[in-house]
Amino acid sequence: MSDVFGNSKAIVTNQPDIHEKLGEIVEKHLTHPFQKPYQAHTVEVFNQLDEEIKSFNGPVILDACCGVGQSTRTLASMNPDALVIGIDKSAHRINRNVDEHLPDEITKIDNFRLARADLNDFYRLVEQSNWPISQHYILYPNPWPKAKHVQRRWHGSAVFNSIMNIKAPLTLRSNWLLYLQEFSYAASIAGKAGEISNVTEQAKLRSLTPFEAKYVASGQDVWQLTFA
Repeated sequence: MSDVFGNSKAIVTNQPDIHEKLGEIVEKHLTHPFQKPYQAHTVEVFNQLDEEIKSFNGPVILDACCGVGQSTRTLASMNPDALVIGIDKSAHRINRNVDEHLPDEITKIDNFRLARADLNDFYRLVEQSNWPISQHYILYPNPWPKAKHVQRRWHGSAVFNSIMNIKAPLTLRSNWLLYLQEFSYAASIAGKAGEISNVTEQAKLRSLTPFEAKYVASGQDVWQLTFA
């Protein structure tokens, strides 16, 4: 995708519909627990956050794949009584200073934490510890649009069962409608029903992530999938 604001390219894929093997992949992951050893760094990060959450008296919001953390800060400003946890695997993105691009009322808040961790491990730790998550966001995950990469999408990954087992309303956004349709299909196999809506006009008023702002400026529709 282009990095030029307002000139983001639309998703290009060789996959015209829901992946033909997605059902088989999801069934396998739902019935075979993910047993990959945890990375030490992710365990350390989780334990530090876990201590804070145990002593926090209020809602906890999880912002997965948070990138530079603009969405984490925005969600924190929208939920001043909550502690918002933003997780991303990239140290470069997590440590990038984006305050100069944000309104003053957002840069002054402190009810959020940003941390670098592997979400394939972090999700399992959250599930096992039964974190009291009140809202769960996955905003504009890497679409991996080539059909051969279906298992790199969250709904095709081995950790999908843990994602579904987090007891909190889940919101996903993407500029690739098929990604959300696939996720919804995978979730239905796990017994959960989601609802897809077009949130382009809402995003024009307040973009949650830098990607969202670029997609809207490029004339692309953005979509939202929600689970109660």
